[in-house]
Amino acid sequence: MSLSAHLTELKKKHATLSIQVEEAQRSPSIDDLQIAKLKKKKLKLKEEIARLSN
Repeated sequence: MSLSAHLTELKKKHATLSIQVEEAQRSPSIDDLQIAKLKKKKLKLKEEIARLSN
């Protein structure tokens, strides 16, 4: 897999996690720990994207 294809895939996963976080925050049945886990995954992806972009 080329670097640009890998970055594209990471960006798609990041966008998907963004949507999941927004939906989880609107849902009263999702606890704060689950939301925090999603946010942590999202942050790790963002850091990986930034690292590979440089």
